[in-house]
Amino acid sequence: MNILLLEDEYPAAERLQRLLAQASPEAQVVAVLDTVSSTLTWLANNPTPDLILSDIQLADGLSLEVWEQAVVPSPVIFTTAYDAYAIRAFQANSVAYLLKPVKLAELQAALAKLRQWPVARPEAASSLPETTHTATDSSMNLERLLDALPRLGKPHKSRFLVRQGEQLLPLPAAEAAWFQSRNGVTTLVAADGRRFVVDYTLEQLEALLDPALFLRLNRQVIAQISAVRRLQPYFSGKMAVDLHPAASEEVLVSREKTGAVKAWLEGN
Repeated sequence: MNILLLEDEYPAAERLQRLLAQASPEAQVVAVLDTVSSTLTWLANNPTPDLILSDIQLADGLSLEVWEQAVVPSPVIFTTAYDAYAIRAFQANSVAYLLKPVKLAELQAALAKLRQWPVARPEAASSLPETTHTATDSSMNLERLLDALPRLGKPHKSRFLVRQGEQLLPLPAAEAAWFQSRNGVTTLVAADGRRFVVDYTLEQLEALLDPALFLRLNRQVIAQISAVRRLQPYFSGKMAVDLHPAASEEVLVSREKTGAVKAWLEGN
């Protein structure tokens, strides 16, 4: 089974490949892509993969744009920290919608569903009018959406238990200004400037925090929207983010991700 992996965070891509090696040893990842544009180019120039394993948020936009701009017959397993895109995801050939951090058992279950999936026939699909939908198609789409519902609507993390001296204090997530990962240690920086070490990776925090309020700016920093004071142009199309409380070093957003950050700040 040839798999195309769409993921813009290197650690997450590495973890998914390790899980795949356990869940389906015969599977082969043929490419790892981090943008919508590179995915469209790859699909236009390579054989159709047996499966696409895709994050929702890529470096230059939502992966869902791939299915809006091209006919992609491959089944898809979405792996994402965002539960807000489930309906749009099932307009693609989605087998499953797994929220990060993805667990091995969940991936194995999704691959088991894939084995029961109807074989894609691109030439047959292209001959049908776009408005043609059979009752069987509708039933399958509804079944897939209902399968995902138990994972959706899961409440976002509302507080953290942090250590202050010998005490453990509950800190509302709303008081977290930003999180930073350095040398394997994740620090929570509160709105009042206090700093606490928390036992979460940034990948875990992406899955736990409300994506409308928190966004991963780069591989080291997740920020709450209220902590972002301004964006400033930087070299090579990057943007520098001015946070409050201020960070001790520059927080940069890649050129590919600036559009997603601006959309988040605008509420789109």
